[in-house]
Amino acid sequence: MMRYRIVTVLVLAHAALAQTAMPAQPLIRATGAGVVQVKPDQARIDIGVVTQAKTAQDAASQNATQLSAALAKLKSAAGQNAEIKTSGYSLQPVYVYPQPGKAVIDGYRAMNTVQVTTSDLAGIGKIIDVATQGGANEVERLQFTLKDQTAARIEALKKAVAEARTNAEAMAAGMGMKIGKLISLEESGSAPIQPIFAAAGRAQLAGSPTPIESDTIEVRANVTLTVAVQ
Repeated sequence: MMRYRIVTVLVLAHAALAQTAMPAQPLIRATGAGVVQVKPDQARIDIGVVTQAKTAQDAASQNATQLSAALAKLKSAAGQNAEIKTSGYSLQPVYVYPQPGKAVIDGYRAMNTVQVTTSDLAGIGKIIDVATQGGANEVERLQFTLKDQTAARIEALKKAVAEARTNAEAMAAGMGMKIGKLISLEESGSAPIQPIFAAAGRAQLAGSPTPIESDTIEVRANVTLTVAVQ
C-alpha cells in the first residue's frame, strides 16, 4: 500500500513538471512616441524690484515704495483678466571683503518679485515696458505655456499608440507572424509639458515696445505595448 502511494506522487510530480516546461505564448513588446505641436495660449513672467541701502529698513522701505508704483502701472497695462501674485521676497546683507577672509556688511539688498500670468500674448512687450517705466528693474523667466494641455496630450497618446502598434506589426512580420490579442498597454516615461521661453526679435527702438516672439510647444507621450503573436 505504501509503495502504491509513492508511485502516485511521482507520477503527479512528473505531470506538473511537464506542464511547467510547456513553452509560453510568444509575445512582442513595442514602444511608441507621439508628439503634438501646439500654439501657446498663456504667458508667465516674473517682474521685480531690487533696492539697496545702508540699513535693512531703508532697503525694504525703498523697495516697497518702488514696487507699489510699478504695480499700479502694471495692473493697468495687464488688465483685469491677468493674474498678478507675489512669487518671491528676500532681504539680505551685502558683504564686502576689505581683507582676504574677512567679511564686512556694506548694506542690505531687498528684492520683491511678482508673477504675471496673462492670455494677452501680444501685450507682453507692453507689460514689460510699463513695469520698467514704473520702477521695476528685474524681468526674468518669461515663458509661454498652455492653460489646459488635456486635448494635446490625448492627441499625443493616440499617435504614440499608433506608432507602437506599427512597430509591433513590423517585428511580427519580420518573423513571419502576425500580432494577436493585446496583453498590456501602458503609458511610460511621458514628460510633462515644457514651457518655451521668449526670444526678442530685434533690438528695442526708442519709443517702440519690447519685441517678444513665441514658438510652438511640443507635447509628448510615450507608451509601451505588449501583444501576443501567432
